[in-house]
Amino acid sequence: MFELGRELMRLLGGERRPHGDGLTGGDATLLELLDLNLLQQEAKAADVAAGRISAHDRAQRRLDAAMVWREVARRSGDAVALRKAACAAETACAAFDPARRPDAWARARCEQAFAGLLGAELFGDPGLDAAAAATFREARGVARGGLAAPLADVGLALVEAREELAAGDAQAAWTAAARFNAPIAALDAMTRRSTAARPLAAEARLMRADLLCGWGARLKDEALLRAAIDDAQAAADRLDLAYEPLTWARAEILRGQGLALWGEAAGDIDAVAAGATTLAGALDHLSKDHSPLDWARTQIALAHALQCLGEASADERAYEQAVTCYDRANLVLKDAPATPLRGLAAGERAMCLARSAELTGDLAVLDTAQAALKIELAGLQPRRDPVAWALVQLHLARLYEARVDITGKDRGERAAAVMALDAALDVFGDHGLRSLSIMASEALERLRAGPAAKRTSV
Repeated sequence: MFELGRELMRLLGGERRPHGDGLTGGDATLLELLDLNLLQQEAKAADVAAGRISAHDRAQRRLDAAMVWREVARRSGDAVALRKAACAAETACAAFDPARRPDAWARARCEQAFAGLLGAELFGDPGLDAAAAATFREARGVARGGLAAPLADVGLALVEAREELAAGDAQAAWTAAARFNAPIAALDAMTRRSTAARPLAAEARLMRADLLCGWGARLKDEALLRAAIDDAQAAADRLDLAYEPLTWARAEILRGQGLALWGEAAGDIDAVAAGATTLAGALDHLSKDHSPLDWARTQIALAHALQCLGEASADERAYEQAVTCYDRANLVLKDAPATPLRGLAAGERAMCLARSAELTGDLAVLDTAQAALKIELAGLQPRRDPVAWALVQLHLARLYEARVDITGKDRGERAAAVMALDAALDVFGDHGLRSLSIMASEALERLRAGPAAKRTSV
């Protein structure tokens, strides 16, 4: 299969390097065909190829190894793999002479910066974004052409968009999305002479779609979500499922997630159902062994779509299916405790259990959800990831409120919920999370009005 893939890439004008180490022979376009276990072996083989005394162009071999290790880290969330990627990219950068090979040096600096961006995403460290931005600017100043220049522009656009995302302004979202237009067009123009450009162009579209999804979800903006859906569709249309299965699956996942969020914002239950169907279809082409983190993210997105369906139909079975999806995601996330995704999944799972308890009147379900959230809260660091910490506080308050509503008795749950919501509201306000601030404020009003309403009725 791999020999056939390499031959096709050669016939299509691919850039094929002469060394034959590993399963792909140094052809990065074939990495998607490897599951995580084989990918790790490929990364080790790339290290061996780069360290061989007789190796031709050792700097380029180091850069190749950095790319493979970064993909290992992206799929697994492994901090050790990410450190290896950053170290290999730094070594490659030191080996390239910027005066003689400026584009190769700039490409190595971009790889180093992308490793930093991945670290910020996986472990919630915003300081890595700032360091990556400085590295991208340095690479952009040296790059004369090739892939390095548009990659540096994509990286800078991503960092700036992440910084502006907290402001929650729709105009800023459209401005940030427009910054991707020129580098994506440049990468598209390079696809005929460089096979590496096509997956990179798709990756840039997926970055923009992911940002638009995040903005649209926070602002409940249907136009932004529709733009994210279109971007994901455009990326999928340009990919070959047979040779780029993972990137194609990621594009479909983003499209399904966008459809579910758009349906939720627009009140269109058919769109939410279409999103859930798309996500389930993507899972048919994506296994946990191939890319654990992508698989876990898909399970979480599917669970959210099922929650929306449960809210629309008041069907307990939809919440049960959503909890099952969160439990599946936890099979992966339990081995990645530092990722903010774990706290998000734990909080949303608790919300599903709370709604299920309200529909069935089963307090044992609430006890389970409350214990799980308290364990998750104890493991979070408010200074490192304040938004995840505040989300858990918001969900915990929802459980307290559900218990009071079900039992009709207040044994201190109302005061505990108010305290949790006050703490969460401060964080949401500081980070400009308007929709979450509204949710917390509305919950506070309900809790504070409850006792007064009861006294009035008496």
